[in-house]
Amino acid sequence: KHRSVGEVASAESNQKMTRTQKRRFDEIHTVMPADVDPSTAALEHEREQATKVKNIQTVELGKFEMETWYYSPYPEEFSKCAKLFLCEFCLKYFRKPKTLERHKGKCEWRHPPGDEVYRHDNVSMFEVDGKKAKIYCQSLCLLSKLFLDHKTLYYDVDPFLFYVMTEVDTKGAHVVGYFSKEKESPDDHNLACIMVLPPHQRKRYGRFLIAFSYELSKKEGRVGTPERPLSDLGLLGYRSYWKSVLLDILSKHKTNLSIKDISLMSAIKPDDIITTLQSMGLIKYWKGQHLISVSPKVIDEHLSRQANRNYLVFEDAKLNWIPPQKEPPGARKTR
Repeated sequence: KHRSVGEVASAESNQKMTRTQKRRFDEIHTVMPADVDPSTAALEHEREQATKVKNIQTVELGKFEMETWYYSPYPEEFSKCAKLFLCEFCLKYFRKPKTLERHKGKCEWRHPPGDEVYRHDNVSMFEVDGKKAKIYCQSLCLLSKLFLDHKTLYYDVDPFLFYVMTEVDTKGAHVVGYFSKEKESPDDHNLACIMVLPPHQRKRYGRFLIAFSYELSKKEGRVGTPERPLSDLGLLGYRSYWKSVLLDILSKHKTNLSIKDISLMSAIKPDDIITTLQSMGLIKYWKGQHLISVSPKVIDEHLSRQANRNYLVFEDAKLNWIPPQKEPPGARKTR
């Protein structure tokens, strides 16, 4: 997956498996039922083979023409087009440029259909509810699948919030990437899917989206972790972010810190902290406890690298977001 979302049908209150567990079970146990007739089995096999090959070669979005990487399950009448044309604001897709031009003359959208929760310079973040803006979120998922190998969420968008990153100019807010997260995650997932469009991938926007997911977790007063499995690029991005955050904290606090202390400061789940410190050789296990051991040299090298890195920094004062209130169990909705 991109990083695959826990995308199965909405969970019932008495379910025995979480969304993620159900997805993993389905991925492992991909066995056709015994009573399936040969013709149906052949069609299923044909479908599986077809989805391994990308169907749409290029997509035009605003001023960018992007070569696609993977298959995406657009409706049949669109999936056989070599090139798709998308409205850069509402993400509606077309087979012909003339149809897009006619649409642009009528489309009144100039930003994603949600609340602007962050604005700093020309970067803006919008929170979009998958249930309230279903068509937009489905279109966003179909677009992202063109660049994500294992993404499996396309149409079941209701249980998710989408945080859409845009670059703003006088014409509007132009989509550059996004991440999604489950509204309710029993596994402490603060990110389900993350994608930055190819023209913007050298701007370190992926790191900013990861940081943004943890800043929301801090506001919620909880720790978070991305949903597994992570893609290779996703894993590299997270390891880089975790290392940077942990070394920043260790450089600012000369006193001994516990894993729990660091977790509370960063909103990073303890398991992720431990594995990251282990990968850097900065933690030891002694008498049943994890002990952090960092030399001044390691800290100095980290600070030197940080000074030379140019990436978008999250500005806390620019975040205008309040954690959504959870409805008490058994509460009745009024109309």
